Amino acid sequence: MRGPGPIQERPTVATVHLDAIRSNYAEAVLRAQGRSVIAVVKAEAYGHGAVPVALALVAAGCQRLAVATVEEGRALRDADVEVPILVLGGVHDAPLLAVEAGLTPVVHHGEQLEPLAAAARRQHVQVPVHIEVDTAMHRMGVPAGEAAGLAEAVAAEPSLELEGISTHFARADEQDLGPTLAQLSCFREVLSALRNRGIEPPIVHCANSAGLLAGKPVLEALPEANAVRPGLMLYGVRPAAHLEAPLQPAMTFQTRVTHVHEVQAGDPVGYSALFRAQRPTRIATLPVGYADGVPVAAGNRGAVCIGGERHPIVGRVSMDFISVDVGEAAVSIGDEAMLFGCSAAGTLPVEEAALAAGTIAYELLVRVSDRVPRILSDAPGVREDARRV
Repeated sequence: MRGPGPIQERPTVATVHLDAIRSNYAEAVLRAQGRSVIAVVKAEAYGHGAVPVALALVAAGCQRLAVATVEEGRALRDADVEVPILVLGGVHDAPLLAVEAGLTPVVHHGEQLEPLAAAARRQHVQVPVHIEVDTAMHRMGVPAGEAAGLAEAVAAEPSLELEGISTHFARADEQDLGPTLAQLSCFREVLSALRNRGIEPPIVHCANSAGLLAGKPVLEALPEANAVRPGLMLYGVRPAAHLEAPLQPAMTFQTRVTHVHEVQAGDPVGYSALFRAQRPTRIATLPVGYADGVPVAAGNRGAVCIGGERHPIVGRVSMDFISVDVGEAAVSIGDEAMLFGCSAAGTLPVEEAALAAGTIAYELLVRVSDRVPRILSDAPGVREDARRV
C-alpha cells in the first residue's frame, strides 16, 4: 500500500496474470483426460486481452483456439498466432476474409455453405468447417433432425472439409445434470445418423467449462468426444459455486484513492443523493466508474478492498468515479484499491463482485473497458516487471 503523494497518471488498470492462465489451462488439460483442449479466447479473451492470452496459451501447448467473430480471428492472425482458430459465431458476410485468414468457420445452416465454398474456390483452397448442432440451446445451430443432411452437403462440396461437429450446453452449470445428459443423448443420435451415412468428423466437441468441471457424468456420456472447449475456467472463474476446481484468478481490477474527505450524518454523497451518511464518516473517491466497467448497479451494493479490508461502494456509480465509505480506517490518497481479484489491497473474487451487482462474472470481466490499460504480469501481485498493453 502506497502512502500519500502525487499521482502522475490515472491509476486505474487491470493486471492480467498470464501464469494463472497457464495454470488454469493445465487444469483443463488434466480434466480433459487426453482430449484436445480448444481454448476459447473470444471477446478479447473474456476481457483479458486476446493476443497476449492466445500467445501464452499456444506457448503452453494449446493447439487450437476459438473466437466468436472473423474480426477476432484476423486480429490473432495479425499477431502471428498460427494455430487453427475456430470461429464459433460463423462468418456471416465475411466468408472471403475468413478464408484469407485461414480461419475455421462454424456453420449453423445450409445457407452458409455456398458463400464459404465460393470463397474457398476463389482462394484455391479447401476450407475446414465445423457444424454446430442445436440440441436444446435454441440459439444457434442446425436442428438435430437436419444435421445429417447438412453434413452430407458439406461432405459433397470439394472446396469444404467437414473437420468437426459440436453442440453447446445450455445448463451444464446446474447441479441437476439431467438436461445436459439429455442434450448429449440427442447429440449421440446425430453422430449415429452420420455414421450410418459414412460420415465421421475427425473432431467432436461439446464440453464447455461447466461441462468439463462437471467431470465424469458429462464426459463419459459422450465417449465419441475427443475435444473440449473451455472458456471461463481458463480465466480462473468457476461457472457455478458447486463446480470445485483449483483455479487461479487471472485478472485484478484495481485503482488508487484519489481523494478523501469527511461527511457528517445526513450528508448526501453522489448524484441524486442516493446515499446519505448515517453517521460521521470518511468517503474515499476512486477514479474508476461505469465508463471503465463498474456496473451502475454496484452503487450501494458492491465493495472494494483497501488495505486488506472491504469497504462499501456508496451512492451512484458515476462515469469516471465511485465513492467508498472507509469509516475510520487508515485510508490515504494514493492507497491501492481493488475492485476484484487478488492484490496487496486484499482479495475479492470476481464472482462475489458480480453477485453484489446483480450480474455474472462473465459480464464483469468483459465490461472492463478499453480505456483501462491491461498490465501483463507473470506473477500475481507483481507489477514492477509488468508491461502495459
